[in-house]
Amino acid sequence: MSPAPDLAEMKRRALALLPRLRERAAETETLRRIPDATIADLHAAGLFRMLQPQRVGGSEAPYRALVDVGAIVARACGSTAWVLTNLASHHWMLGMWPKQAQDEIWGGDAADVLIGSVFAFPAGRARKTSGGWRLKGRWPFSSGIDPSRWNIIGALVEENGATAEPRIFIVPQKDYTVIDNWHAAGLAGTGSKDVAIVDAFVPEHRSLPVNAIAGGPTPGSAINHGALYRLPTFSVFPFILSGVALGIAQGAIADFADSMRARAATYTGKRVSELATLQLRLAEAAALADAAETLMLADCDEAMRLTEAGGDIPPETRARWRRDGAYTTQMCVKAVDLLFTGAGGNAIYLTHPLQRAWRDVHAAAAHVVVNWDAAGTLYGRVALGLAADVPAL
Repeated sequence: MSPAPDLAEMKRRALALLPRLRERAAETETLRRIPDATIADLHAAGLFRMLQPQRVGGSEAPYRALVDVGAIVARACGSTAWVLTNLASHHWMLGMWPKQAQDEIWGGDAADVLIGSVFAFPAGRARKTSGGWRLKGRWPFSSGIDPSRWNIIGALVEENGATAEPRIFIVPQKDYTVIDNWHAAGLAGTGSKDVAIVDAFVPEHRSLPVNAIAGGPTPGSAINHGALYRLPTFSVFPFILSGVALGIAQGAIADFADSMRARAATYTGKRVSELATLQLRLAEAAALADAAETLMLADCDEAMRLTEAGGDIPPETRARWRRDGAYTTQMCVKAVDLLFTGAGGNAIYLTHPLQRAWRDVHAAAAHVVVNWDAAGTLYGRVALGLAADVPAL
């Protein structure tokens, strides 16, 4: 087995893929999923395994890799980056599970198997049974489900007719049905379809309460010793997604600058690059993207540093990470909006990359984890001494 690529090498490999990903961007939208050729390219580059434990051949890169690598890929195709960071994060999450679950899924030659997820806990119900759980429900937005062979699913435990703790379950493909209902205006190529289970048995070793991965030692950290597998999962979750918005903005900035350098105005014939208002839009968009990237990476590095140091991470810090993940996403949305509205009529053509960037970045910002209203009020509650209103902050 060849050594897994480090973060610098993964970034180089991601950059090398950009021409192919740009060429396939329209095809990706038409398919409503990631093309098989792109999945193969991401596998060959080792990018899906960026956060997988080294003991099974993964890179076990620092958490910032999701932002660093995801943003590079998103410069060419937001849908591809969204699926990449989501599926790569599931290798990270699986590294927190009991060894029996890890061995079952990664055993033999299956260490590069892909795993989807759906964390809409109220959409499913689970009840305790001998040796495990019975699970049922229908969940939306399982991004990258088509090439995945397993799914990490959230549900609420049902006891005596009432719901109790939220738990997470890992379910093989044979136990769920994929409902092909993904027809979306943005991130159209992510294949974020519904998943349904009528009644599936999930053995005990493939289920965890959400608090088990809320920070500190996890069942998996007994064999995966790095700080990566002790991070508070749902506190740093926004950075799985915010890096995609960042890359979409960075790609839009580059496309805007390239298209405006030699363009003449339709009615006056003057070079539009001479317009001060256009220059200001480009400057503000670039500043927003640069500031967003700085804050995202600083938070990811801080999370790794605090986790390595041990001890409890204060709720205020966890809420701040959620806040920053959402706010930086909004910064990227604003950057793309500035460019799209300043690009003129050419940007509305489906052949122009700015229209896809505009649709994709708004779709990314619609995810509840980077929704500013939700994350902002969560931070405000905690900062004012109120209890957090989300599980496993």
